[in-house]
Amino acid sequence: MIRTSSERREEPVQVRSTRSLSGPTLALDDAILQGLAPDGGLYLPTELPGLSNDWAEAESLADVAVRTLAPWWGPDEAQIVPLLRDALPFDAPLKPLSGNRWLLELFHGPTLSFKDVGARTMARLAARALAGRKATATVLVATSGDTGSAVADGFAGAPGVRVALLYPKGMVSEVQERQLITARKNVRAFAVQGDFDACQRMVKEAFRDPALESLHLTSANSINIGRLLPQMLYYLWAGLQLERQFGVSQAPYFVVPSGNLGNLTGAMLAAARGLPVHGFLAAHNANRFFPDVLQGEQDPAASPATIPTLSNAMDVGAPSNFERLWGWYGPDLQARVDGLSVDDDATLARMRLTAEEDGEIVCPHTAVGLEALARQRALRPELEAIPAVVLATAHPAKFDQAVLRATGRPAPSAPALEALREAPTRVEAIASDEAVLREALLHGVWPEEA
Repeated sequence: MIRTSSERREEPVQVRSTRSLSGPTLALDDAILQGLAPDGGLYLPTELPGLSNDWAEAESLADVAVRTLAPWWGPDEAQIVPLLRDALPFDAPLKPLSGNRWLLELFHGPTLSFKDVGARTMARLAARALAGRKATATVLVATSGDTGSAVADGFAGAPGVRVALLYPKGMVSEVQERQLITARKNVRAFAVQGDFDACQRMVKEAFRDPALESLHLTSANSINIGRLLPQMLYYLWAGLQLERQFGVSQAPYFVVPSGNLGNLTGAMLAAARGLPVHGFLAAHNANRFFPDVLQGEQDPAASPATIPTLSNAMDVGAPSNFERLWGWYGPDLQARVDGLSVDDDATLARMRLTAEEDGEIVCPHTAVGLEALARQRALRPELEAIPAVVLATAHPAKFDQAVLRATGRPAPSAPALEALREAPTRVEAIASDEAVLREALLHGVWPEEA
């Protein structure tokens, strides 16, 4: 179990591998540059700094970051503050719906998904760590949709960093693919002939490949603790907004559309640090490994295949962050988190119902959360009295075909996406083969200019 400490830090937070919870520790900066631990595990903090006395005075998402995340760097806190402010100039507002529900809109960053928060923050933290070491790194990421574009945008042009994105060809939306393959400085996009799990397997094998050691590989999806930790921030900001703007002091029930479980892990870290919460609902699509584990119907050691769905950014058969959650809580996790699975038909029906009843057009991932909440309240009617915050993870314009199919209306426009239609693109098609990826990374051409 991770300890919580409220003392002012004189040293940066230390982390350990999930596969060696009594083993050696590592500083945050080193963990961010490594991505995966040498033993193949994921990093978790050895202790969680408690929330400072003044954290609730924060006036923006960036201010929450400054007050609650920068202190993790101990004596280097002052160096971290401007990086966080630069990374998070956008808001994450709460929008009320009927029925004691709120949407936490996490799509106001440059690539219109919640992953901008983690990716932009990690990019700046990693660039600082590299500069301090006079080193370079190659960021290698598997993406099922939104992670890749957020990482590409956040890291593009960062000094000392190259980025390689792997995504499953034909399994992301047209808009998402356009975002992924837009030409950017020092960024390469690889369209893999396989599903997300194949992409993720290739990435993990690359990290273990001694032939690639010279590239200094690191990850930038939620496997990397530098991407994971900023995901605590918007839960804290949501709690502040709920009380300030809507006069709701009751601890909320957070509904988290879930795939690789990084978002849920961030939520549970925020709660462990002191954020009042009533509970969590992990809302999955047809990839139901985690809900089945919570209900005792799935072997935690299983690795099921990915099922393609409309909410494709959550199409993860074997979520990586399960290792963090299970290593942290073990079977006690079942008493801390609820889990439900929602299929595509129900997703479309909830998109339509939300448009009709609340006048809100939502993306398929958000609809999975809304539908899971409705089902959970039907199972546990006492939850009707608890304020529910559902994470709205992506702008509906990124899923225009699904919106049209569900509602009969076009998705609302997003100028940032319209601008992409004229932007140059660059993509490389590769087989689902670790040797092919190795050759491409070692001998391929990196675009020095977009």
